[in-house]
This record gives sequence, structure tokens and C-alpha cells, in this order.
Amino acid sequence: MPELSRFYGIVIKMYFDDHAPPHFHAEYGEHSALIDINTLAIIAGKLPGRALGLVIEWASIHQSDLAREWTNAKNMQSLGKIPPLK
Repeated sequence: MPELSRFYGIVIKMYFDDHAPPHFHAEYGEHSALIDINTLAIIAGKLPGRALGLVIEWASIHQSDLAREWTNAKNMQSLGKIPPLK
């Protein structure tokens, strides 16, 4: 699964040709969650509150980038990196 970004110990990934709805995977230690790109709601999994807040803040900044990478992943095209949260 390609890594899109990494910040504050959080890793953001996306699978090629993954199932709907458009989403990304966020991992923090032993925790992981699937986040809907359009609504920024958790689809599955759980993250600690602070990590979830950082993921949502980052995703809201890069929502259009995430949507573009989702399209690339669905089309089996290479994925780019998205800048981390600073």
C-alpha cells in the first residue's frame, strides 16, 4: 500500500483499486482507521483523539489532493506524495 504522507508518527496510505467510498488509511502505532475523503468521517477503525484531530486537520487541507490520488489509485496509476502537516 503506497504511503502518501507521514507526520507526527502518523502514516497515511492508500490502496490501489480499493473499495468505495473514496477513503484513505491512517495508522498511528497499533491503531488504524479508514477515513472518508469527502466527509472526513471515520468509516472503520479508531485512532486516539489527538492523532485523529491531526489526521482530520491534515485531510481538510489536502482534500482535493486526496481525491486526485484516489482517482489515480482506482486507475492503477502511481501515487504521489502529499505534504505532511507542519
